[in-house]
Amino acid sequence: MLVLSKILPLFLAPLGLISILLGAALISLWCDRRKLKRALGFVSRKPSRIPMICVGMALVVLLVSSNEAFANTLMRSLEWQNLPPVELPKADAIVVLGGGTKPLIAPRPWYEVNEAGDRIIHGSRLWKQGKAPWLIVSGGRAEWYGEGGNPESQDMSEIAQLLGVPASAILQDSTSLNTRENAVNVQQILQSRKINRILLVTSALHMPRSLAIFKRLGIEAIAAPTDFWVVNNTNEKGWTAILDFLPNAEALRKTNNALREIVGLWTYTILGWA
Repeated sequence: MLVLSKILPLFLAPLGLISILLGAALISLWCDRRKLKRALGFVSRKPSRIPMICVGMALVVLLVSSNEAFANTLMRSLEWQNLPPVELPKADAIVVLGGGTKPLIAPRPWYEVNEAGDRIIHGSRLWKQGKAPWLIVSGGRAEWYGEGGNPESQDMSEIAQLLGVPASAILQDSTSLNTRENAVNVQQILQSRKINRILLVTSALHMPRSLAIFKRLGIEAIAAPTDFWVVNNTNEKGWTAILDFLPNAEALRKTNNALREIVGLWTYTILGWA
């Protein structure tokens, strides 16, 4: 299931679908050519419509998925499900899920963060605000998936300490490789420390699936999302709003990430994990 959870979304993402459709078009063209060579009587035969249909569908998928307006609507439907209150309540622990850091591997001078690196920054900020006495960082690394180096929990622990969280307040789950394992391993830590209520920190896009998994295990989790892609921008674009409807690589990336989360949520629901 771990392998499928990584591979399946690749084929359902826009680029995966486009590749499949173009591949089907090429195969259909190749088969038609073979038939023409085998029987001269087929020279006047009408060409198959399958290649044209596949190429047309691939173009539609590309244009829609790279549309900024479509991508933002899809992202917003997930990110805005668990908007936090102005003032988050206090809890027994703050749990930060992995996915936002890169390991200390040469020539990197230190641990690095990606866009989801907001997770550990936000979690550390909440700890410094006195929202909870414990900061639990959860995430290992899948070596078979090409992820070398130390566990991601170690990355987050070092970054949290740099931000002012003492090592004595940090607990690590260094073996989980997906969101389900995050929740199961964190639950064991919570039970061993008699911790009841947590603030769950992850990317806003990842929060619906994460929150559902933690609650499914009976964990009292309060959403504390960060790393928002879509914000409430009140600035008027004017005529430049038309650019949102033109193909855009960033919009394609948003659509890809949103669809991956939707597929993940469906898969986890079918398995009874969320």
